[in-house]
Amino acid sequence: MRLHVIGLGGAGGRIADRLAADRGGDPFLAGVHAFDTDIDALGALDALGEERRYRFGDAAGGDGLGGDLHAGRRLGDAHASELGRALDDQRPSLAEAFLLVVGLGGAAGAGAAPALAEELSRLYDAPVYAFGFLPTPGETEEPDDGGPASASDGPAGAPTDGADAAGPGGDPAPPTLHRPLAERNAARTLDALSDRCAAVFPFDNAAWIRSRETLGDARGRLNEVAAERIAALFGAGETPDGTETPQQVLDASDIARAVGSNGEIAAIGHATQAVDPPDSGSRFGLGLFGSDEPAEVDTSAAVSAIETVIRKATRGKNTIEVAGGRADRTLLVVGGPPAWLNREAIADGRRWLADETGSDAILSGDAPVADGDAVSAVVIRSGLDEPERIRAIRETIE
Repeated sequence: MRLHVIGLGGAGGRIADRLAADRGGDPFLAGVHAFDTDIDALGALDALGEERRYRFGDAAGGDGLGGDLHAGRRLGDAHASELGRALDDQRPSLAEAFLLVVGLGGAAGAGAAPALAEELSRLYDAPVYAFGFLPTPGETEEPDDGGPASASDGPAGAPTDGADAAGPGGDPAPPTLHRPLAERNAARTLDALSDRCAAVFPFDNAAWIRSRETLGDARGRLNEVAAERIAALFGAGETPDGTETPQQVLDASDIARAVGSNGEIAAIGHATQAVDPPDSGSRFGLGLFGSDEPAEVDTSAAVSAIETVIRKATRGKNTIEVAGGRADRTLLVVGGPPAWLNREAIADGRRWLADETGSDAILSGDAPVADGDAVSAVVIRSGLDEPERIRAIRETIE
C-alpha cells in the first residue's frame, strides 16, 4: 500500500527520519514529513531534506512547549490546515493511508496530532492511523540527582533533541528525563486520537527496556524496532519490480479490515528467522550452470521456519501487550524467499493463530522476497482488551 508517514514532535520526527534513511526507496513509502515546533530537533534530522521538515507555531518559541499539552492543542487547531498544505509536494491524494507518528507524552506532537488527523480525514478518503510512544512510569518521578527537567517527547525519553544517548568514549547516558505530565498527556492524547483515527498502534517503551538499561541507552534500539515494525506491516503488500507476485496479495483494504475504523488499539508482532538459500536444482549441486529446474527447499525445514516465526510474532514481544493473546480481528503476513513459503505450513499457521487469538476470521497475505535470506511473519491484532499499561495511564486523569 502507498503510505504517507508524518512524524510529529521530537519522537515522530526521528522515526520519520529513520524510515526515510532505511526505507526511502521502498515502494510502500509514498511520502515522509516531519513537523515540529522545535527548530533544533528538526535541524538534527539527517535523512529528511529541508523540504520534508516543517516548523510550525512561531508562538511556541524555538525550543518546544515545555510539556504544555493545552498549548500544543491550541497550536494544532490553529495550524492543521497549514500542515495539511505542507504535504502537497508529495501528492498526498495518492496515498492509500496516512500514519501519524508521535510521542504520546509530549506536547508539540501530541497536541497537533488530533487536529491534523481530523484535517486529513476531511481532505482525503484514505484512513488515518496513529503510531504513538507511551511514556514510562519513571518519567513522571522526581529525579534523584535534582537535575533539570526536560520537555523532550522523544521515544524512550531521549536525553536531548537529536543527541546521542551516550557520549564519546562510552560515557554514561544522561539520567531518565523528568516529565511530570507525560502520563496525563498520553491519556488525553490517546483518547483524542481514538476519536479521530481509524486505529491507534501504541508502542510501550517500558516493555522494551532491558534490565539495567536506561531510556537514553535504549533510544536507538527502540527507534529501530519501531521503524522495522511499521515497515513490516505497511510494506508487506508492496513488492519491488521483478519480485514474484504474492499468491495472496495484501492490500490497503485488508489492513483496514483487520485494524478496524473506530479508533481501536492494535498491536504489531514481528519475527524473522535466517534461512539458507534454496538448492538451485543444478545436477552438480553447485548452481553453476543455470539449471531451469525450480529451486528446492527441504519441506520439514520450511514448515519449521514458518511455524517458528508465526509463534514468535504472536507470543513474543508486541508493540503493546495483548492480554491473553486474544483479539477480535487478526492479520497474518508471511514473507521470505518464494521457495520457503510452504502453502500447507502457512495454512496450518493460520489455523493455529485462529485458536490462539479467538478471532472469528484470520486475514492473511504473503510477501515473497526474491534472493531473501530470512523467513518472516507479521501478526496484527485489533479489538483487544485494554492493555494494563494503557489502563494505568488512563487512571491518571480519572
